[in-house]
Amino acid sequence: MNSSLVSTNVSYSYDVLMNDINNLKMAFPFLDIGSIGNSVLGKKIPYIRIGNGQKHVFYACSFHANEWICSPLVMKFVEDFCRAYVNNSSIFGYDASSIFKSSSIFIVPMVNPDGVNLVTGAIDTNSFAFLNAKKIADGFPDIPFPDGWKANIRGESLINFHLYF
Repeated sequence: MNSSLVSTNVSYSYDVLMNDINNLKMAFPFLDIGSIGNSVLGKKIPYIRIGNGQKHVFYACSFHANEWICSPLVMKFVEDFCRAYVNNSSIFGYDASSIFKSSSIFIVPMVNPDGVNLVTGAIDTNSFAFLNAKKIADGFPDIPFPDGWKANIRGESLINFHLYF
């Protein structure tokens, strides 16, 4: 298994993320995949759990839509960690098997899929969601639209977003 399972050379939309999650799950069936809820537009917000240990670590990406680049970065980490685990090797100098046994790493790779889709061009420019976001953005002419968009599709900040595991 030498070819990459995670797309790193495209604008990282929700559909690309879900395809990558499915590829990782097929290659590494020990991954725990689930959902923490739904976005405004009804997309499941996935989480990935690596390991089964008592120490809990949590990573979340793409709260801000225009910071979508962290999603493929963390997904590539998942792939690299899983490869190290199945090959009984290390990642960044640490034994992957030991980490897997002692820790549970929870990852939400895309907290704001609707905003990410807006910024990466995956939302139809004639859709209500796009036109409504554009209307909100028109009130902030110094911020480029859609690539400067940081909020969810309703223009709401996700700073006070809380997760409970």
